[in-house]
Amino acid sequence: MKIPNFKTNESGLNRFFGPLESKIMNILWEGDEMPIRDVQHRLEREKAMSFNTVMTVMNRLVDKGVLQKRVEGRTSYFRPVQSKDRFLETQSKELTNELMEEFGPLVVSHMLDAIDEADEDLIAKLEQKIKAWKKER
Repeated sequence: MKIPNFKTNESGLNRFFGPLESKIMNILWEGDEMPIRDVQHRLEREKAMSFNTVMTVMNRLVDKGVLQKRVEGRTSYFRPVQSKDRFLETQSKELTNELMEEFGPLVVSHMLDAIDEADEDLIAKLEQKIKAWKKER
C-alpha cells in the first residue's frame, strides 16, 4: 500500500494523512478493533466531532487501504491493516525507492551528508547493512 500524496511541508503522520485521518489512525493503532462511535468519543475529548464526519473519514481510510472494516449487525468495526511501525517502514521504503529512481546518486550523497548528524548506532547499522549487501552480490 502506498500513500500517494506525501507532504514534505508537514511532519509525522500528517505527511501521509490529513489531520483528522492522523488522529483516527493513532487512536486505532493504540487500541484494538473499534466501532466508529468509540473513535468519535475519543476524538471529542479535543473537539466536538459529528458521527457522520468520523464515519466518512474512516470509510475513506478503508478506501485508501489503511483500515479494514468488518460489519456486525448494524455496527461497523475498523482496524488498521498494518501496525504503525510497519506502516512507517513501508512508506519510508516507498519514498526512498521513488527518490532513488528519480534522483539516484544525489539521494545517496544527501543521505550520507545527513548521517553526519546521526548517532553512532545508526552509523553502525548502516555499516552492517552495507557489509551484508556486499556479501549477497
